[in-house]
Amino acid sequence: MLQNLPPNRLRALRWIVLALLSALITTGFELLHLPAALLLGPMMAAIIMAVRGHGVRLPLPLMTVAQGMVGLMVATILPLSLMAEVAQQWPIVLAGTLSTIVASSLLGWLLARSGVLPGTTAIWGSSPGAAAAMTLLSGAYGADIRLVAFMQYLRVACVAIVATVVARLFGVAGGPAPAIIWFPAMPALGIAQTVALAAALAFAGQRLRLPGGTFLLPIFIGMALVQTGWMQLYLPPWLLALTYAAIGWAIGLRFTPATLGDAARAFPRVFASILVLIAVCGAAAWVLVHFAGIDPLTAYLATSPGGMDSIAIIAASTPVDVAFVMTMHMARFLLVLLLGPMLARWLSRPKGF
Repeated sequence: MLQNLPPNRLRALRWIVLALLSALITTGFELLHLPAALLLGPMMAAIIMAVRGHGVRLPLPLMTVAQGMVGLMVATILPLSLMAEVAQQWPIVLAGTLSTIVASSLLGWLLARSGVLPGTTAIWGSSPGAAAAMTLLSGAYGADIRLVAFMQYLRVACVAIVATVVARLFGVAGGPAPAIIWFPAMPALGIAQTVALAAALAFAGQRLRLPGGTFLLPIFIGMALVQTGWMQLYLPPWLLALTYAAIGWAIGLRFTPATLGDAARAFPRVFASILVLIAVCGAAAWVLVHFAGIDPLTAYLATSPGGMDSIAIIAASTPVDVAFVMTMHMARFLLVLLLGPMLARWLSRPKGF
């Protein structure tokens, strides 16, 4: 019956269903306190629509602008003062960061060697950076962005659950996440300028043919503008929610029944690799406790592999050194941004090591 509708009405109806289904799933994920619910909800809704043959076409420029918006968002949470904090504790930060990167790279290489996932996909999916950033960057380097998203967000969920359990074991009661003010008082002109900047930088990165340029150029230019005081970025939660939804839809609408089958077949080994990575990071935390005198919960949260936003929420509601925890995560994120492409190319070579 639906197929008898005029194309424009059918397309509009599918968009309405996609939006409503996205809102419904996102609400459920939020009630379950699932990390990255604002991205995962729309992505799951898009997957359901796509595999049932009711997908819609997302305009490519919209995805480009969304990547630029995420880049500016990252720029606002990477202060230049981070470099000074890293310099003060560089041996500890370097050791903790490299241990996680080496472990995740090795596990990604093993997944690639097993043939369960393509080489670059396995490497990017195992990268312990911010999940959205790694997912976006992976597409620019030949990885299957759908399977990378599957790996990244499965790890985010596992890490958040384990970190919460560890905090409870240390006698810390998990507090609720801070309430989100969806429509804060921000100048409309400032918001419009931020969106325009994100679009300009993202399309410039695309035109310059820089690998990951639609995401990386907004990060670095945005940091420079903010830190020099030339421009203030306005990113209200409602705008970020729309941005995450666009990215989630762009990823989910690419799924096919065959892709879901690939993800299902890869699940046991991917899940096992995540558990091994969490255990390795726990061992790294033990080293920090015994050789650097850091309290156990701080050390564990600081070495947790990814889920920076969820770890930040847990750290803020527990008696730990929040500055050290976030310094470790941000330093690792920057290092993965710099080393990720090189590691993906090197580890996915046919002859491996």
